[in-house]
Formats: sequence, structure tokens, C-alpha cells
Amino acid sequence: MTAPMVQAKGVIKNFGALEVLKGIDLTVERGQVCCLLGPSGSGKSTFLRCINHLERIDAGTLTVDGDLVGYRRHGQKLHELRESEIALRRRDIGMVFQRFNLFPHMSAVQNIIEAPVNVAGIPRARAAQEALRLLEQVGLADRADHYPAQLSGGQQQRVAIARALAMKPKLMLFDEPTSALDPELVGDVLDVMRTLAAEGMTMVVVTHEIGFAREVADTAVFMDEGVVVEAGDPRQVLVEPEQERTRAFLSAVL
Repeated sequence: MTAPMVQAKGVIKNFGALEVLKGIDLTVERGQVCCLLGPSGSGKSTFLRCINHLERIDAGTLTVDGDLVGYRRHGQKLHELRESEIALRRRDIGMVFQRFNLFPHMSAVQNIIEAPVNVAGIPRARAAQEALRLLEQVGLADRADHYPAQLSGGQQQRVAIARALAMKPKLMLFDEPTSALDPELVGDVLDVMRTLAAEGMTMVVVTHEIGFAREVADTAVFMDEGVVVEAGDPRQVLVEPEQERTRAFLSAVL
């Protein structure tokens, strides 16, 4: 049996006395798109950051492609990996943040080739060729030499997606990728994500874009106060939710 791409069992995360995640159970199969929805402060982004060990979990287990995230098991105990080992495993996980986090002193192409050249050791010429292909994929072939300040927010976010794809990840994480954009720029970014989903990329997406989740997701997960309130087929969860808390949220945002 092939392991799920993401599997969380009883994941707990605390910040001091504040329990942010209260025992999250979630499975994302290969090629699936999972959309995490819920009010601010519900734990969605924290859980996403736990998937690539940007946040350490306090209890439970979390695996990506069958491997523990950030830890190795020795007998009955878990031991945290060295930072170099964690970084090596993160290469398989692309992440796109709410803010684009592009290097302002680098052009679009330079931003994209930075990790392939300096982390993966890919020759610069080959990395640049791949960067141009990725820019074409996200509709920015004519912006290769532009710097972030010369690009709109939506264009910067599409460069950020291309940058994440340059490491050829097996899993893509999106943390509210459109929430910092002007409304008229959202569509271009969502179109790129739709294409990735159609191509079979496994994706976990924190989003407030209910229409996108209903259209693209294989699984919709509604979180509130650190727990999964409801999860399943988007047509069920987002159209005819079973839980009153889910209904109240959707009535407020739709």
C-alpha cells in the first residue's frame, strides 16, 4: 500500500499556555487537493506550517509521503532531526506564503533559480532554462527580467509559485495565497492553482476562496478553535454542511 502524501494523527500544537491545535486527524492522498477553511485563529495556518516543520508539534504524529516530519523514530521515542536533515526533507515540499517573500534585489528568474542552484546544485544555465519554462507556465514569460517592485501583487505571487515549483516538490502548501491581493488580481493566481490541480499536484491550501474550494478541492476541511469541525466532499461540506458551526461560518462569508 502506498502511504498517503500527508497524514496527521492527533496533532497538538501549543504556544505557551495557548493550545492552538487540539488533536488534528487528517489524511491527504496523492494527487488530491485539500482546502482548509475557517475563521482567523482557527489553527489553519499553524497546521500548514507544521506540515513542513516550520512549527514543531507537541504531540501526535505527522508524516509526508510516509516519513515523519522533522523527527525519526527510535524505539518508542521520537528524536528531532538536525536542521540540515530537516532542510533536506523540506526540498520535497513547496510553500507559497500570503506575502510573496521574493528577494527584492533579484529579478523573477533570479528568484526562481536561487534554490535550485545553491541548494540542489543544478547548473545555473539549466536552472535558468527551467525558470523560463515555469514563468511561461504561470503566464509571466515576458516578465523574466523584471524585479518584484516592477510586478503587481498577483504577478509576484505567480513568481513565488514558480519558485516553489522549481524544486520539483511532491507536495505544495499554500497559505492564503490570494488574501494580500487586490480583488482583480486574485483570478490569475487561482487559475495557476487550478492548472496545478488538473496536472495532479498534491496541494494543501489554506483559503477563504469558497468558490475555488468548491470547484477544485477533493476534500474541504472546516476548522474552528483548533479542531476539525467537519471534513469531506466539498459539495457536502460547503453546500449542505452537517454542523451548525460550519453553517454559521458559511452564511457569514457567502
